[in-house]
Amino acid sequence: MTERALRLGTRRSKLAMAQSGHVADAVRRLTGRPVELVEITTYGDVSREHLAQIGGTGVFVAALRDALLAGEVDFAVHSLKDLPTAQHPDLVLAAIPEREDPRDVLIARDGLTLETLPDGARVGTGSPRRMAQLNAFARSHGLRIETVPIRGNIDTRVGYVHKGELDAVVLAAAGLNRIGGTEELTGSLSLDFLSVDTVLPAPGQGALAIECAASNADLVTTLGALDDPHTRAAVTAERTLLAALEAGCSAPVGALADLLAEDSGRGQIFTEMRLRGVVGTTDGSTLVQLSTTGPVPTSNDAATALGRELAAEMLAKGAAGLMGERAL
Repeated sequence: MTERALRLGTRRSKLAMAQSGHVADAVRRLTGRPVELVEITTYGDVSREHLAQIGGTGVFVAALRDALLAGEVDFAVHSLKDLPTAQHPDLVLAAIPEREDPRDVLIARDGLTLETLPDGARVGTGSPRRMAQLNAFARSHGLRIETVPIRGNIDTRVGYVHKGELDAVVLAAAGLNRIGGTEELTGSLSLDFLSVDTVLPAPGQGALAIECAASNADLVTTLGALDDPHTRAAVTAERTLLAALEAGCSAPVGALADLLAEDSGRGQIFTEMRLRGVVGTTDGSTLVQLSTTGPVPTSNDAATALGRELAAEMLAKGAAGLMGERAL
């Protein structure tokens, strides 16, 4: 008798469907079972308000979580940066697969890059984090740019540049990579992948979260085979920083943890984890940007400790006053 298909809950956007499709393929290979995608509309998909207005925390995941709790789907795939830092007591983050490119990318007209944007350039982004760092870069280089709040899927946002309404937009590189067809989408526009030394990504950016009911022990174990421990340790440190700052996922907070390696003579070995964080005002006038390092985490507790340590240092430097209303 054929086992019933596993139901994977996903948002309807082109990017979400592509991400969920990749996970569905991996689960099919892993289990030999059919997997069907169940499309679910979230509040963030239908609201036309900017994320800073609706408070980005959970707006893209609440409906998916409701479907999990109601037994309408067996597991769900989220962009990890959209997931609230507080874990739901009846759900479990069963797997965090290997991370895609965490960087942001500037998509611009006429071969422009971040460093060659003209004075007065209009750059579209819905992210206060990006606004803060882009405006700080412009200030440090004697430029005047206008960061314009925008919403919409990848095609819509890139379309603003194609139509000449904006000089550039900034998106997550991982999204472009996952949907494929970048050349068809961007055409003659230029892509400038932004160094994390200039623009730190959102905590968890580039990583996916596979969530299911905690009571489904067999599925938790099965999905756990897709987990990448290095990615989990890195995003645990980043998300702990975000939580300790009491900031939501639409706050002007960037964070990135990476593993530092050295050559042992028999290949590279990881020696430390470095965690970088930034908080800033959206006009770029003030940034608190710090980093810390620690041993390579061998448990979530160690990664959590690193995140809390950096958050405490940033709060001591005045980070709380730069975030507006904090998430409580």
